[in-house]
Amino acid sequence: MRPVSTITGHGVAVRRTNIDTDQIIAARHCLRTTRTGFAEHLFATWRADPGFPIGDPAHDGAAVLLAGADFGSGSSREHAVWALQDYGFTAVVASRFGDIFADNAVRSGLVPAVVDDGAVTAIMDAVEADPAAEVTVDLESLTIRTDGIEAPIRMSTDIRRRFLDGLDGIDVTLRHEAAIRAYERTHIPIAQASRAAGR
Repeated sequence: MRPVSTITGHGVAVRRTNIDTDQIIAARHCLRTTRTGFAEHLFATWRADPGFPIGDPAHDGAAVLLAGADFGSGSSREHAVWALQDYGFTAVVASRFGDIFADNAVRSGLVPAVVDDGAVTAIMDAVEADPAAEVTVDLESLTIRTDGIEAPIRMSTDIRRRFLDGLDGIDVTLRHEAAIRAYERTHIPIAQASRAAGR
């Protein structure tokens, strides 16, 4: 995974709460295990509405998705994260995320930035008023900024460090390699001896 410290790009607001993973991408489109080819299916039902902001040329190339509370609720679906990334999003900002979605996002390198409702609403207002406004998600200072608005991001120390250092799950495990090997030296011979004795 590549290190991520700061994301700066245009934002787009989806003013809906409880957006579940089936609304992000329907199950019928989740038939491949590759991470690409899903952008066209992102919010497919809603994008049929010409008033839906994603698909509006004014927001083409947006890197930061702003959404209502409880984004990514529902079933576990890595494809929901992959569809967002394939469309071009590198961060999603909401006041709460579904736990499984947030975990899948971290594993895939999509930043789930938790920001208070009031600040999310203010940033939504700013990007709707000026689609060219840039939004910065800064993991160094744990802040989000745009056009005179600045708000804190809530993120655990471990998750923040994973993004800053570009660590995936295997990398995190390998940081404990010495302790794992020490455990194996102590416990594996005992288990082998027990099996040999027929216990």
